Amino acid sequence: MNFVDIAGQLLNITLVFSTALIFAALGGMYSERSGVINIGLEGLMVSGAFAAAVMTDYATNAGFGALSPWVGLAAAAVYGVLFSLLHAVAAVTFRANQTVVGVVINILALGSAIYFTRSLYNESAQTRQLQYVFGKMPIPGLSDIPIIGEGLFRAYPTTYLAIVLVAVSYVVMYMTPFGLRLRAVGEHPSSADTVGIHVAKYRYIGVMLSGALAGLGGATITLTTTSSFAHNTISGQGFIALAALIFGRWNPIGLAGAALFFGLASAVRNFVQLFEFSRQLPSELFYMLPYVLTLVVLAAAAGRTQAPAALGQPYDPARR
Repeated sequence: MNFVDIAGQLLNITLVFSTALIFAALGGMYSERSGVINIGLEGLMVSGAFAAAVMTDYATNAGFGALSPWVGLAAAAVYGVLFSLLHAVAAVTFRANQTVVGVVINILALGSAIYFTRSLYNESAQTRQLQYVFGKMPIPGLSDIPIIGEGLFRAYPTTYLAIVLVAVSYVVMYMTPFGLRLRAVGEHPSSADTVGIHVAKYRYIGVMLSGALAGLGGATITLTTTSSFAHNTISGQGFIALAALIFGRWNPIGLAGAALFFGLASAVRNFVQLFEFSRQLPSELFYMLPYVLTLVVLAAAAGRTQAPAALGQPYDPARR
């Protein structure tokens, strides 16, 4: 295997691992820009992965054929929104501690997904292997370019969708009245309320968008790499996405770059194991690499990032 092949495949694997992180981190951005901490990204990804697997399986049985993964993808977004509504009601309406609510979402999502999986699949610990999943879509002409053709232009449709959503989110967040209002309620909700911006409404929207996007992130893993759902399908990816969000300073471009960095760590972990020398080392050493890098990055970013000023602070209109 020559250098061009190695570089192209490593870039491609990086994109594969980064896609789910980009979706989830974008979701976290909408929630936290509105002032609501969302450490429940892990649970929202679990719910999306579960819904995608089940609905794709059922759609296949119903005769949807190659459209089945798209049905699963849509179901993941909807199920993520429903789960995020629990977070919004507790954190925004009842002004509960947002960190605690996020922990509850993580526990509830995983527990309910395991319960429903066992109920639907005769006590099996995972769903059936999906007959239809997303395949890589080469872009004619561009996919033949050395290195970047293999790496960037021969990707899953969800990867292309994630890239588009990064650009769309940047425009929405910084170039539209909606983005300005969303950021306003996350920075100074009392001032936003004074000029007529409905703080609770925008926080609900932010949290619901986080559910939809994180659900898509979980679905991406199910519909591209694992082809089924089990209790370990996500395995901490939601927390890595949260780290990417913080390291990327709550900016769509920044968090996408951070997600690519963590995706590269996962790609290197998998890629290195193909070589002979890696067999002399414990496999656990490679599996811990992305999580160790997450801790290192968060430690390095401590004190250098500035979160939205009202992040984690419940807003009571009566006390403005």
